[in-house]
Amino acid sequence: MMRTPIELVLFDLDGTLADTAPDLAAAANRQRADRGLDPLPVEHLRPMASHGARGLIGRALGLAPGDADYEAARLEFLAYYEQAICVHTRLFAGMAETLDHLESEGRRWGVVTNKMARFTEPLIEQLGLYRRAACVVSGDSTPHPKPHPAPLQHALQLVGMLAEQAVYVGDDQRDVQAGRAAGLRTIAASYGYLGEGVPIDQWGADHVIAAPGELVALLR
Repeated sequence: MMRTPIELVLFDLDGTLADTAPDLAAAANRQRADRGLDPLPVEHLRPMASHGARGLIGRALGLAPGDADYEAARLEFLAYYEQAICVHTRLFAGMAETLDHLESEGRRWGVVTNKMARFTEPLIEQLGLYRRAACVVSGDSTPHPKPHPAPLQHALQLVGMLAEQAVYVGDDQRDVQAGRAAGLRTIAASYGYLGEGVPIDQWGADHVIAAPGELVALLR
C-alpha cells in the first residue's frame, strides 16, 4: 500500500472517528415521541447515521426530500441534535490510542466530514480533539460535499501536503469515492455504519480495517 510514506491520515467523523449514532438516534426518537410514536432501538437507526438528517428522518419518520413535511422535520431534527450533540457520543474503541500512535510517529491527522460546521466544530471540541487535529473540514467548508473530491483537496491545501502523502479512512462508499477522486489512498472502516447499499468489499478501497488499531500496523 505505502508507495510513498503516509504523513497525513484523514478521517471521516460519523462512524469512523466517533460513534455519533446514539446522539443522532436520540434526536430522531425525540421527534417520534413528539408524534406519539414509540422509540426505535439505536441499532435500528445506526446504519443511517452516516447519512445525517436525511437518513435518520427517513428511517424514523418515513419522510424523504420532496415530501410535504420533510423540510420542517429536517429543521426540527437538526435543532434537537444541536441541543444534545455530545451526550453519548464517544470515540470508537481503540481510536484514542490510534491517534496517540499517529502523533508519536510524527504523522498528522485531520477530519473531513459532510457534517455541517455548526455541528462538526463543537463536537470535535467537546471530544477534546480540536487543537490536536491538523485540519477540520466540514460539509459546508467547500462548495461540494463528498463524494466530490473538493473537501479532501481542501484538507490537503490546509495542511500543505500532496495527495500521495495522505490516506483517507471512512465508513461509507462515498468516502472511498471521494478519496480516490482526490488521488488519496483509501481505507474502509468495517467497524462503522456502512449504510445498506453496496457491500464494503465492492467499494474499491485499498484496504479494509475491522478496528482502529489495525490502522497503526497497516501504516507501519
